[in-house]
Amino acid sequence: MATCIEIRHYTGDQAAELRPLLLDVYTEVYAAAAQSDPFASPERFADGLDNWSARPGWSCVVGYDGDQVVGYAYGAPLPEGARWWGGLLTDVPAGVTAETGIRTYALSELMVRTPWRKTGTARRLHSALLSPRPEERATLLVDQTHPKVHALYESWGWQTLGDLRPRIPDAPLFHAMLLPLPQASDY
Repeated sequence: MATCIEIRHYTGDQAAELRPLLLDVYTEVYAAAAQSDPFASPERFADGLDNWSARPGWSCVVGYDGDQVVGYAYGAPLPEGARWWGGLLTDVPAGVTAETGIRTYALSELMVRTPWRKTGTARRLHSALLSPRPEERATLLVDQTHPKVHALYESWGWQTLGDLRPRIPDAPLFHAMLLPLPQASDY
């Protein structure tokens, strides 16, 4: 599919009006997983979306092909003393997980609807979300049962920090990954 994707930027002030759109895309993209995995249920996602979009500094990008939503990405800065690293199972130097409130941007979600996959859309959404960020680095979690997703992020420059299991009931085991942001490197 040839694509001419327009990417629009949103902030926490627009989260309430954006919420139905984000939920609709999630429900479509994760329909199969939600049938067998309670962690992937739309209700569970809605709770997480509400939590993330209420955080200071939350930002979101949504891609449009004409009037069709193709996908989105969102996240927020980790606050000082963030619990994000609390489930880290890999030993790392203490300074690596020290959060100041302005050090690390957590990419919480990146998803693309099926017709626009393998078109470069995910990379464009990823770059549009992260390129304006002032933080020195970004982090994300990749479910360890998705090695292709993990490999895709590695191809974009992400490095695996270690294994992480969030302190959330029935959460899967994740790879915690880090990416230096443009302000700190050449990206």
